[in-house]
Amino acid sequence: MIDIHCHILPGVDDGSTDIKESTNMAKKAIEAGITHIFATPHHLNEKYVNVKSKIIDRTVKLNESFQLENIPLTIHLGQEVRIHRDIFTSLEKEEILTLDDNGTYLLLELPSGKVPTYTQEVIYELLLKEITPIIVHPERNKELMANHKLLFELVQEGALTQVTSGSIIGDFGKSIQSFSKKIIEHNMAHFIATDAHNISSRGFMLKQAYETITKLYGIERTFYFKENAEQLLKNQSPTIEKPVPFKKKILGIF
Repeated sequence: MIDIHCHILPGVDDGSTDIKESTNMAKKAIEAGITHIFATPHHLNEKYVNVKSKIIDRTVKLNESFQLENIPLTIHLGQEVRIHRDIFTSLEKEEILTLDDNGTYLLLELPSGKVPTYTQEVIYELLLKEITPIIVHPERNKELMANHKLLFELVQEGALTQVTSGSIIGDFGKSIQSFSKKIIEHNMAHFIATDAHNISSRGFMLKQAYETITKLYGIERTFYFKENAEQLLKNQSPTIEKPVPFKKKILGIF
């Protein structure tokens, strides 16, 4: 399996603290059936700054360490970029890192409590530059939870989304779990990833999430998500299904 969102790089954000923890995370990932991980440290989330050159250097060193210890896990380049007004200036300065530095797909994080007013503009401009934004964990964004139509509009515009495995199995509570399922059911989820930060509270639950998806929606839906992750690894276009608008709420219920 392929994990497109993980905080396994040591000492750069709120994920792995050191090489020992990264190694332990790698071993747990392998036990969970994961063979490839995109290392995606936070960038400009009001706490951490991890520019492209720094991530490339740390990723090379981590892969070298795993090779020396015969750990069969490949770490790929990535970055979890907090949306900001000057994102295009950051691109020009070579501070932004697309997945595997291919210039095609970018993990884009929204603030947990809101969707900035300029979000659709940024998505539009990124797409014009042939960079497809993948909005990470939209199911945990409070404004999207309250305004489902907004998520539909972002996906309809061309953004893709990545739902967190822990959200699907209920690790973040029933409301987030319910919204995760709605996103999947309305063809607005394109990838499932762990967003793993450690081996205890935020670990590698990808297999469990896929098992839940298979139980709820059938094996074809699980294959859909797995194949889309494989397409990213090959820098090829994932399968995109037409999003279905959310039904209007009646008395606060879907």
